[in-house]
Amino acid sequence: MQALATTGALVALADGRVKDIERDELLSYVDAKDLVPTIAQQEMVVAFDNRVREIEDRGSANVIVDAFRPLVGRSPSSILVGVAERVAAADGYLHPKELQSIEIVRLIVTNRLSNRWKSSGGRSLCAFSEATARV
Repeated sequence: MQALATTGALVALADGRVKDIERDELLSYVDAKDLVPTIAQQEMVVAFDNRVREIEDRGSANVIVDAFRPLVGRSPSSILVGVAERVAAADGYLHPKELQSIEIVRLIVTNRLSNRWKSSGGRSLCAFSEATARV
């Protein structure tokens, strides 16, 4: 649930403001895919809103990476990319920073971020931190 809420919050914040339709799209996607059947919608709303505040307050890459860590490299991680794409498209406009956020999610969950970071001497992680700080 935390990874889903984090994905939604990261993408929703990317264009500078969170719209209700973006949160609603996250909930719709989670319900349609039956991703967290034991979690009530209100719990997901609270998790999303809390994650938005955390990212806004700290802008920390660690908050995001820690939420994704349990799913990195696993098949359910593709669900996070789907969530990112749906939240980004919810308002009918794909902002360039939303597209960047989708790519950040994709890099993290496919474990390509850590591979790129290792091969580039840390430049990708630095770019990731700068990107999330701007989000």
